[in-house]
Amino acid sequence: MSGSDLDRVVEQYHRALDAFVRGDPELQKKLFSRRDDVSLANPLGLPARGWSAVEQTMERAVSQLREGEPINFERISGYVGTELAYTVEIERARAKVGGSDEVSPISLRVTTIFRLEDGQWKVLHRHADPITSPRPIESIVQV
Repeated sequence: MSGSDLDRVVEQYHRALDAFVRGDPELQKKLFSRRDDVSLANPLGLPARGWSAVEQTMERAVSQLREGEPINFERISGYVGTELAYTVEIERARAKVGGSDEVSPISLRVTTIFRLEDGQWKVLHRHADPITSPRPIESIVQV
């Protein structure tokens, strides 16, 4: 996969994420691997492994978003190999979250790993968390 191939795949992925914040997970689901080692770590719970658990995690997350507005993506880093590629990005969107009737900003720090499967690039792993600005060391202490 070349850098331009990665850009094309990531563009599809971004369109799928735009749909996700509007409440539609189907485009994103199509881009994920169905293999046993697929994984998803989102800010709402424990990491999921295996397609069934990943799909359930997506459904739970999308059920808590409404009336989202398109995401802005800030690429921090990326790499393309022969069978694996990754991106590190900051994703920004606005949506109604949970039971709120107000549209709120959402910012996530995201690492996405893609794998070549049967000639198509699929998401092997996505890790997203809300850490998008510097924090004091004390923020890692669990109480």
